[in-house]
Amino acid sequence: MRKKPTVLIVDDEPSNISVFSKLLNPHCRVRACKSGEQALLAVHSPPHPDLILLDVMMPGMDGYAVLAQLREDPQTHSTPVIFVTALSDDLDEEKGLLLGAVDYIVKPVKPTIMLARVQTHLEIKAARDHLARQKHWLEAEVARRTRENLLIQDVSLSVVLELAETRDTETGNHILRTQAYVECLGERLRQNLAFASALAEPALMRIVKAAPLHDIGKIGIPDRVLLKPGKLDPDEWAIMQTHSRLGAETIRRAIDKSLLHNPLLAFAPDAEIKPESLAILEVAETIAASHHEKWDGTGYPDGLAGAAIPLPARLMALADVYDALTMRRVYKAPWTTDATEQYIREQAGAHFDPALVAAFLAIRDAFAHIKCQLADPVSPEH
Repeated sequence: MRKKPTVLIVDDEPSNISVFSKLLNPHCRVRACKSGEQALLAVHSPPHPDLILLDVMMPGMDGYAVLAQLREDPQTHSTPVIFVTALSDDLDEEKGLLLGAVDYIVKPVKPTIMLARVQTHLEIKAARDHLARQKHWLEAEVARRTRENLLIQDVSLSVVLELAETRDTETGNHILRTQAYVECLGERLRQNLAFASALAEPALMRIVKAAPLHDIGKIGIPDRVLLKPGKLDPDEWAIMQTHSRLGAETIRRAIDKSLLHNPLLAFAPDAEIKPESLAILEVAETIAASHHEKWDGTGYPDGLAGAAIPLPARLMALADVYDALTMRRVYKAPWTTDATEQYIREQAGAHFDPALVAAFLAIRDAFAHIKCQLADPVSPEH
């Protein structure tokens, strides 16, 4: 059964309250008070009014002052108010409407006119409330489904990465550490005005989420090379170097398949209006392709130099080298943090972007903390 709407009558004349109440009672739940001050208290106690019939000429606070306060209060800002007054001048009516009243009825009222206008504004209020509830529900549903989709994306990515790690048992927590290094370095670097825009949200978070895919191309490297317990010979190293291009091509195929099944996405070049998963994959493609490029142009696969190397790949390059040097591998013992920091300092302008090296040196203690926190389990033979 539909609940009756509530109408609050505000009038200093008891006879008016009595007449209006008798007229409205069959259709509404009626509340009444005799002053503006009482009205401002009454609107905050249940049942809250769906409509207010407000007299203008009252002792103390008049109707105009009451309406002004109602409109300033977030809880009553949208409650419809009809002025019911003996003031019949057009200027009075205009003033009331300009202040935010939804209607203006002149006393003495005609019952049929009052009832019709009250019912009209109650119906409008009910429709508006229904739309607001629908909007709230839709926003909550969109948020819920977005969370579900992001969870599915994260789980799917984790499955792929777990599969990749089963083929390369030496990396341990490499993915977690390098992701943390990239985030830490990016947050520091965006304090530099030259990088603030490129690393603002959500751009930095896309880089962080894309970072774990940097070595996904190793899935395509033969076991005899990937799992060799020692240094690679020149031919094997040439094969290993193909992992960056393999990774980028694999991610690009995934993107192209998404575009094939969703043609409209091809016309959305702006990352801000693309699905977040697609925007992240595009950053991942960049990182996978270029994280072994060097600032001086001696890296691979394309020999890019300087700012031609995409910023996400430059971030990953430093994070990747720091992790490779400080962690034990079958072919080498771990470097100390001091030795690693000195090497990175020396490689500013050679292997690494000098601005990134400066940012790293400012937060080297944070890198060392991440290294310890996410250290690989120590095997018995070590």
